[in-house]
Amino acid sequence: MDIKIVGKNIDLTEGIKTSIQDKLGKLGKYFTNEVEIRATVRAKKARQTIEVTVIPISGSILRAEQSEENLYAAIDGVVDKLSRQLRKYKTRLIDKGHQSIRFENISDEPEVKDDNDIRIMRRKKFGFKPMSEEEAILQMELLGHNFFVFTNAETDELAIVYKRKEGDYGIIEPE
Repeated sequence: MDIKIVGKNIDLTEGIKTSIQDKLGKLGKYFTNEVEIRATVRAKKARQTIEVTVIPISGSILRAEQSEENLYAAIDGVVDKLSRQLRKYKTRLIDKGHQSIRFENISDEPEVKDDNDIRIMRRKKFGFKPMSEEEAILQMELLGHNFFVFTNAETDELAIVYKRKEGDYGIIEPE
């Protein structure tokens, strides 16, 4: 397991790095292949945020984020979130035939059914007009959405523009 830790607006001490590596290292028992784990620690005022992305060689990417006043509590919280995600997706991943997760290490505790179960309530179809990223952001804002799918006029490929928690924007585009 390759764990990469980055700090933004915070000096990462060896104690913090060790704690993150130890806690995230416990997730290694869930994966059969080598995985890359990226942890980004941010400090903003009195809140400490840790964002973790787990990228297996094959299979689904997992992501969790936790903010707390105490960074060590945030680390524990993000590991708990990732563990819950693994339990929740266990059945779905088995059904799809993914073998990047070692299911024998995920408990079969009954999950409390929540409203996050996948249900497609509406399907929309629409044509994609080539536009610039700025036009896509404007269109997204006009519609009042937090994301917008468009054909990038520069690359002639589909892309997604989205509004981030910080209030700025992000673009998702194919490799």
